[in-house]
Amino acid sequence: FGPGDPAGSGRARPCYRALAARARGGDNRPMHGIQSWGEGLRLLLELTATLAFALSGLMEAARKRLDAVGVCVVAFLAAFGGGTLRDLLLDQRPFFWVRHVNWLWGLLLLCAAAMLFMRNRHFEPTERAIQWPDALGLGLFTAVGVDRALETGSPALVAVLMGLVTGVFGGVLRDMVCNEIPTAFRDHRPYAVCAFAGGWAYVGLLHAQAPGPVALLACLAVTAGLRGLALWRNWQLPAWQS
Repeated sequence: FGPGDPAGSGRARPCYRALAARARGGDNRPMHGIQSWGEGLRLLLELTATLAFALSGLMEAARKRLDAVGVCVVAFLAAFGGGTLRDLLLDQRPFFWVRHVNWLWGLLLLCAAAMLFMRNRHFEPTERAIQWPDALGLGLFTAVGVDRALETGSPALVAVLMGLVTGVFGGVLRDMVCNEIPTAFRDHRPYAVCAFAGGWAYVGLLHAQAPGPVALLACLAVTAGLRGLALWRNWQLPAWQS
């Protein structure tokens, strides 16, 4: 019960863990492996998000002309940085990439293949080319981050912020290692704001008893869609005026 709510008042705070479980079509009991379609969908989104952010890290590393070790490090930070910070804040062990160690092997193979492809084709990635896989990864990781936070019973605002952290901080780490002011801070076009809006879309649909896939995909669509529109229409947030 919330502060000041007597036990007999019948008013209780929403149980977000139960809402998330019910939206997946299950109950509130722990899930083992991929026994439900909800866990399978979440893993698919997380894998796709990891791939999208890894590609953005690869292109940024190529743009900075890093060596093979640098390419792998930047791709790893972009792909796994936001989710690792989320798991730290939510006290979740082991980290998601430790549970799925095959993703690490896949990332190493992707880095090797990308370096060979870019060298043979003389591919020169531009900053504009990096923005589109980055926007897709932002939407995917935001949806997964909100879902995982709600599963732990976190309040709605905390869950939305965890979605924002998951979606944004991989790109922040990528840019910092490449000696750039993070795109999330220097690009006046909405970035973190898109993740924040997408997270609330997820929570709102859960409260409206929407099915789990609808809530997850709506969060993805709102976040990535707003970021895509911001890039296309060149929307600008107010900047500090000296």
